[in-house]
Amino acid sequence: MRRLLIAIPYLWLLALFLVPFGIVLKIALSDAALAIPPYTPTLALDEGWQSVREFLSQLDLENFVFLGEDALYWKAYWSSIQIAFVSTVLTLLVGYPMAYAMARAPRRWQPALIMLVILPFWTSFLIRVYAWIGILSNEGYLNQALLAIGLIDQPLALLNTNVAVHIGIVYTYLPFLVLPIYATLERLDESLLDAARDLGCSRTRAFWSVTLPLSRPGIIAGCLLVFIPVIGEFVIPSVLGGSDTLMIGKVLWNEFFANRDWPVASAVAVVLLFILIIPIMLFQHSAMDKREVTA
Repeated sequence: MRRLLIAIPYLWLLALFLVPFGIVLKIALSDAALAIPPYTPTLALDEGWQSVREFLSQLDLENFVFLGEDALYWKAYWSSIQIAFVSTVLTLLVGYPMAYAMARAPRRWQPALIMLVILPFWTSFLIRVYAWIGILSNEGYLNQALLAIGLIDQPLALLNTNVAVHIGIVYTYLPFLVLPIYATLERLDESLLDAARDLGCSRTRAFWSVTLPLSRPGIIAGCLLVFIPVIGEFVIPSVLGGSDTLMIGKVLWNEFFANRDWPVASAVAVVLLFILIIPIMLFQHSAMDKREVTA
């Protein structure tokens, strides 16, 4: 029975990750062709092992070499990492005070506050992103409000810029950061703060010395939940970003659907996956070091 319980998640991982990844990797090692599917070679298992050997001999790393030689792709990767990093930091600056306030609120109010955080998920993601066009456009609500109170003389050019992309990302992914931090702060032992104040710490110093370090697991988990999907984000930069907004998600979509170059698009996806593995490995290494220190 125990082996069956262990096997279930491994089978799930095999079916929904390893098998699709193997298919994408195979396409990345293929060549583009005017055919259906638009790549070659294709594997025909009914023709025997000789066809399998011929199939394997035709696979190559040409598409990965092409990615290394074309600056467009590496600029897209670097731009995506920059946008994801800045957006994650901004989300943390907005989300941590929210999570802290939720954790320090009276118990009877906390379920309602959590509901308010997750309430946007009840609306379509695409509709929520498109709503920001009406807020950030030159005739949008934000510019009208700023003009009405006299802070600006002419509308700000916010839409179709990286600023709009950052705003859309922070708004969309904020719950993914608030909830893990809230869960960590809500379990925080209040006696530790009382002990710090008894030893002469002010509230500010107790926060920096006790609360913030103990909330580190929630911060790291929340930042990863924001940073990792944002790198491959496609909808937000396409809707709110301009022609200068270069992200690997847009490049990937163009290669698949505009250029119909599936092998290059698959190579882009494989490299993106390995880039996303790096922060996960760093998080696991940090967690292992912490457990060793605690032990």
